[in-house]
Amino acid sequence: MIYGGIDGAVTTFAIVAGVEGAGLPHSIIVALGLANIIADGFSMAASNYSGTKAELDDRKRIIKIEEQHIAEHPEGELEELRQILEIRGLSGNLLVQATNAIARSRDKWVDMMLTDEYGLSRSDPEPMRAAVATFTAFLIAGFVPLIPFLLGLANAFSIATFATLLTFFMIGAAKSRWSLAKWWRSGIETLLIGGVAAALAYGVGGLFHP
Repeated sequence: MIYGGIDGAVTTFAIVAGVEGAGLPHSIIVALGLANIIADGFSMAASNYSGTKAELDDRKRIIKIEEQHIAEHPEGELEELRQILEIRGLSGNLLVQATNAIARSRDKWVDMMLTDEYGLSRSDPEPMRAAVATFTAFLIAGFVPLIPFLLGLANAFSIATFATLLTFFMIGAAKSRWSLAKWWRSGIETLLIGGVAAALAYGVGGLFHP
């Protein structure tokens, strides 16, 4: 959602700023902005789905490989499991007991190999959930720069600029939930990134101003 929200706000406001910088009618902003939200949002969601689906397929492939290794070379795989647990700090009888306990469950054994040998998550990625989250966030954040123009407000560009910068800050503040950064620092960082993208778009658009 963070990924989709930032991209939705950036790309849509880039269109707004570019068209405004070029001095073109606001109807063009609405048309291009709506096209961007639908087309680019769907493209991002589809790309996220495909990427996450590829991760899921690769995970299934690795699971099959590990199951085959356990079936054909149980002693070697058991030794790998023992070494993994030893690295985690187990030793002596406890190490032997833990190794045998995990080896009694094929699923737990494979899960241990996935995380410690391949560095994969214990849970399966969810392609459709990832795609829906990306598309929804893209739509919500992408509509923010367009609302003043859809409503025909006076000083629409100024309002859109303020609303979009506020959106950048809010997305960044929300992103701090998954980091050690302070919420206000994360918010300012995202605001600056989005602001630079908007300024570049406005500047490029200004090159075509009559």
